[in-house]
Amino acid sequence: MGCGFKRLRMSAFRIDNGERIWQTPPPGCGGRPSCSPAQSSAVTGIPGAVFSGSVDGHLRAYSTDNGKIIWDYDTAHEFKTVNGIPGRGGAIDVAGPVVAGGMLYVVSGNAARGGLPGNVLVAFSAAP
Repeated sequence: MGCGFKRLRMSAFRIDNGERIWQTPPPGCGGRPSCSPAQSSAVTGIPGAVFSGSVDGHLRAYSTDNGKIIWDYDTAHEFKTVNGIPGRGGAIDVAGPVVAGGMLYVVSGNAARGGLPGNVLVAFSAAP
C-alpha cells in the first residue's frame, strides 16, 4: 500500500438535509513504509469530537465543529502490556473505537490487505 489516498476525506453531514458541514483530508504518512492514511474502520462520536482509527496506526480525534485534528496518538509501537506478553500496535482497520465508562478503547494491529500487524487493545482515560 502506498500513500496514494489523497482523495479520501473525512466528512460531516447534516442529518436533516444531507448538507456537508465540513470535509478534511487524512494527514500524510511521512516516511512510514507500507503506509495508508485510509480510515476504513467505523468512527465514534462524542460531544465535540469524532474518533477515527487509520490504517497508518493513528487514532485521531476530529473537532465536530470544523474537522480539524484536536488529538492524535500513534499506536504503531511496542507496548508494555498488563499481562507481560509482548504487544505492538499497528493498523486500526478492524473495529472502530469504543467509548464506555469514561474510557476510549481501540484495537490496534491488523495485517490484512497489507496493513501494519499488531496485537493490542489500547485503553485511554481522560482522568489524570
